[in-house]
Amino acid sequence: MNDTQPLAGKVALVAGGTRGGGRGIAVQLGAAGATVYVTGRSSTAGRSDLDRPETVEETAARVTAAGGTGIAVRTDHSDPEEVRALVDRIAAEQDGRLDVLVNSVWGGDGLTDWEHPLWEQDLDTGLRLLRRAVETHIVTSRFALPLMVARRSGLVVEVTDGNTARYCGSFFYDIAKSTVIRLAVAQAAELKPYGVAAVAVTPGFLRSEAVLDHFGVTEADWRNAIAEDPHFAHSETPAYLGRAVAALAADPGVMAKTGRALATWGLYREYGFTDADGAQPDWGAHWADVLEEEHGPLGDPL
Repeated sequence: MNDTQPLAGKVALVAGGTRGGGRGIAVQLGAAGATVYVTGRSSTAGRSDLDRPETVEETAARVTAAGGTGIAVRTDHSDPEEVRALVDRIAAEQDGRLDVLVNSVWGGDGLTDWEHPLWEQDLDTGLRLLRRAVETHIVTSRFALPLMVARRSGLVVEVTDGNTARYCGSFFYDIAKSTVIRLAVAQAAELKPYGVAAVAVTPGFLRSEAVLDHFGVTEADWRNAIAEDPHFAHSETPAYLGRAVAALAADPGVMAKTGRALATWGLYREYGFTDADGAQPDWGAHWADVLEEEHGPLGDPL
């Protein structure tokens, strides 16, 4: 194995790799040497209804610049036929090989109602959030998993928010994120006989593009937002999540973790990776030190 690029020769699909955690994962898998198919609805051909500037082509270029091979494929993961075509393309181009599947599709920020309980929320909006955040993962796994099962090896990563049973603050958001963890558990059970692992992974306070925009800062001057939110001092870049996933993908003993809900703040201790700036943010420790008294314990890992 190449120590600097332990994933050389491996093939990955990052569904929802346009921005945020998905982009961070795609780039770091590339830095580890993988060929990465980057998919999502926002491309140079046009933006999705999220109307964000990031594109799958930009992420793929970053994968290549990091040392891997980035391949952008505009895909709507709510459309089974588009996903089927995507997986058929991967199989044809990579001789049936798929080593890592990352389900990072989300698209629910604009659909989340943080102010009202279930009985006061718009039902169509909430159900649309679930279709985007959960159904897309199921559709993608349905078509991608046969490639892994056939080779009897691989890793499925379900990207979520939180790794405990703690309520996430909004009904449909909570259902989506906890269900994604359950997707990892269910896939792990069915895939274990075939030597394929499945885990859920959460970042801490993620400095995604949207979060930086919310605070009116960039990655270069993000610390200026700490005055507005002191907890932001303990945030992490998408690269941190990406390095966590890359470490899992390169771990020959990853089957020991199958079915578990994992977090960057636990994985960095095991694998020793750092964030882009060399720091090792620990959101779990920060919660225990500062937030637990007011909000209660973060909860036991699932």
